[in-house]
Amino acid sequence: MVRKELDQVKDFYSLQKFRVTDERRWNAKGQLITESEATINVNIANEEIMTVGVGNGPVNAIDSALRKALINFYPTLKNLKLTDFKVMILSGEKGTGAVTRVLIESSDESNRHWTTIGVSPNIIDASYNAIYDSITYKLFHDLNS
Repeated sequence: MVRKELDQVKDFYSLQKFRVTDERRWNAKGQLITESEATINVNIANEEIMTVGVGNGPVNAIDSALRKALINFYPTLKNLKLTDFKVMILSGEKGTGAVTRVLIESSDESNRHWTTIGVSPNIIDASYNAIYDSITYKLFHDLNS
């Protein structure tokens, strides 16, 4: 955070927008099916890119879509792994309208481990914020090592 305020960390990409859909349904055999899909619009090196990712939940779908958009520009992201994901409620008195804090632990091929945090009243937005910081941390260290 301090390095960013001192303009020592560049923005590797700029999010224009994202959309996440979550579907829960039963198939013809009566089995429960859950699917998540994320559409991401980002600007990378003055190029606007739109990708779609699917996952076993909305956070996995966002991560999938982001990687599709970023991997050609930043190939080291192939080795970025999300190792833990935690959600905490910061304002429990607001019930389902509470502000949430998402904590993401990540690692990569060099055995580096780091933790990032996202905060928002929207759990998906908080998750995206933590993913963004995790990607930025990895790219900053990859390009400055």
